[in-house]
Amino acid sequence: MSEPDDPNPEEDFAALLAEYDQKERDPKAGARRREPQLGEEVRGKVVSIGRDAVFVDLGGKADGMLETAELRDPDGKLTVAVGDEIEARVVEVGGKAGCVVLRRAFGRGAGPAELAQAHAHQIPVEGLVTGVNKGGLEVQVAGVRAFCPISQLELRHVEDATIYVGQRLTFRITKYDEGSRGLDVVLSRRSILEDEARSQADATRAHLAIGAVLRGKVTSLKDYGAFIDLGGIEGMLHVSELGFRRVKHPKDVLTVGQEIEVQVVKLEKSDDPKRPERISLSLKSLERDPFSEVATRFPEGARAAGIVTRVEPFGAFVEIAPGVEGLIHLSELGGNKRLRHARDAAKVGQRLDVLVLAVDVSQRRISLALADPNDDGTPAPSSGPAPTLGTFADLLKKR
Repeated sequence: MSEPDDPNPEEDFAALLAEYDQKERDPKAGARRREPQLGEEVRGKVVSIGRDAVFVDLGGKADGMLETAELRDPDGKLTVAVGDEIEARVVEVGGKAGCVVLRRAFGRGAGPAELAQAHAHQIPVEGLVTGVNKGGLEVQVAGVRAFCPISQLELRHVEDATIYVGQRLTFRITKYDEGSRGLDVVLSRRSILEDEARSQADATRAHLAIGAVLRGKVTSLKDYGAFIDLGGIEGMLHVSELGFRRVKHPKDVLTVGQEIEVQVVKLEKSDDPKRPERISLSLKSLERDPFSEVATRFPEGARAAGIVTRVEPFGAFVEIAPGVEGLIHLSELGGNKRLRHARDAAKVGQRLDVLVLAVDVSQRRISLALADPNDDGTPAPSSGPAPTLGTFADLLKKR
């Protein structure tokens, strides 16, 4: 009986090397693990929460450590739990207990040295808006007076910056200069909002398609429509798509900051790298078409009460139901009088009683006439001779 062959030492070494290499690789990224670098933004899972510090598993040889105070809301309540994933920036390698020291934002309790570090590594800082001057906002950050230009406050132009006074906001330091006249610190909030928008846009594009119904927030109102933030991407809601009812201005039905559900009705590519797509939205497409019931609600000969919405040279438009308009032709307005313009007989906002002459659902047209005020809609009596009891002779015959 022969002995089994001795294992190949070269194959054993190769297997051990492969096993070691596998352990040193990140299972998600597939890349060799390395120590986080100073200033790098990292993501990890909370493994324990202490009174003063939160420890984060960064997937490498060292854990990250973050001050618990950074993870509390204004009421002092913790905003994370064990198992949650968080993002932070490396501010020190090989710090306390050999951990990687992390920060999410500087501000309260920070000093000028930490602000310099925040500027160098682009770590967000928290500041209190204390006033408004000609060019922007005055902000107190860690006891240092800083300045945020008005153009760096929001993604869009801000008309009235006084509403921000007294608010605590997060900024990024774009300039930190220790001159002879003291510290010169310039801030930007817009750069942080742009980063957030880019991250949101990637998630939104995954659901972006014609016919998709998305929830968004009204960001601005123009004469021609409203801009809606869908989550890092803006779409255009034209005034004609606000509903079946005629709307003069979007402000009549929408307000800035309002959340609404809209449907994507058109997608076009754009040459603008900041907005690679043009998105057309609609509220009307989510409503029931009122014309679908016109034939049964307003048949020919029906009477209705309506409000004059427009007057044109050829006639007056009257809304007889929400989103349903009919036309009283000029020839029906004047009666026996010859009119040059519908405004000679009707005014916008005027209430009129009308009679339906004809309905064309396919063309979405309704012809109207002024109703006779003496006609209550009940059938008129017959115009034939009135019935009589007959002659005395006829009565005798019946007997």
